[in-house]
Amino acid sequence: MNSPAALQTCPECSATVPPAASLARRDFLRVVTSGAAGVMGGAALISPNVSAAPAEAARPAKPAEALVREFFATLTDEQKKAMVRPWDHGAENGGTPTRLKTHNAAPLGKKLGEQFTKPQQDLIRMTFKAILSGEEAYERISRKGTWDTSGSFEGNGVAIFGDPSGKERFSWVFAGHHLTLRCDGNSQPNAAFGGPMYYGHSANGHSEANVYYYQTKQVMSVFDMLNAQQQKQAVIVGDPGDGAAALKAKLVAQPPAGIGYTDLDESQRGLVLGVMRTLISPFRQEDGDEVMQLIKANGGMKKVRLAFYKENAEKGNDRWDYWRLEGPGFIWNYRVLPHVHCFVNVVGQA
Repeated sequence: MNSPAALQTCPECSATVPPAASLARRDFLRVVTSGAAGVMGGAALISPNVSAAPAEAARPAKPAEALVREFFATLTDEQKKAMVRPWDHGAENGGTPTRLKTHNAAPLGKKLGEQFTKPQQDLIRMTFKAILSGEEAYERISRKGTWDTSGSFEGNGVAIFGDPSGKERFSWVFAGHHLTLRCDGNSQPNAAFGGPMYYGHSANGHSEANVYYYQTKQVMSVFDMLNAQQQKQAVIVGDPGDGAAALKAKLVAQPPAGIGYTDLDESQRGLVLGVMRTLISPFRQEDGDEVMQLIKANGGMKKVRLAFYKENAEKGNDRWDYWRLEGPGFIWNYRVLPHVHCFVNVVGQA
């Protein structure tokens, strides 16, 4: 794990990051055939090294949205004042709605342990688990229960935008260090995960100590299958950006960045589809299905490109600084060094 001093060099580890305001819906993505969507939806391709968390006390399973409503009903007026905001909060004068920003700490400042009772915290934890594919995914995203420098589950925070008690639009935002996930009951139209997603880990991204190393390992298996000409096309010397900058489409550049799905042979395409399955596997099936539906609606996998970024041409191919999947309405930007930051946005085209 990186030292505290190393973490201080991270440009996103002490800030709230809005999505790029200049990124139009048509500059994001959704990709894959309906057959691939069936294969990918809800698949739990997670490393066997991650041990399962202890089972919670048995209670009827509920969708995440129902749990958000149950939690909302428990809030006192003081709690609502502290952590509930209008749906369009922050959008005044053309600003980015707060519900669509990514965070490295509690989204409205106060941590879970500072404002909620134990039963309320239990509801928040159940909601968080309900937007994931299972216990292994929870162990992964919680960084094996350490929650990175948040230190504990109670060190994270949650906010609600809108009103989940009836049929109004709402967004439940859970955030902490290197983490922003949402549940919004599809209130945000044409957007997977309810808006931009962020996850990361303070361990070196090329180290097996990093809980997301399995993702980079699988992407590298794609690179290893490329021939010399394809590798030359896929490698870019430079920096695709981090945080808000990561969510800016790069395909406007000429020539387009990286190697296209259509430039691959059948076996290579199969590996890329495997990467897509792996990336969406930690999340609940309906969110994974929506990713694939949006990809299909935006032109399918034939519109997707994969690029490997490094700071200088001399750096070896086993030491990527970034890798990036991108297409119309779709960005999965994964920073490997000095530690993992992954910023994701998947939306329908306007």
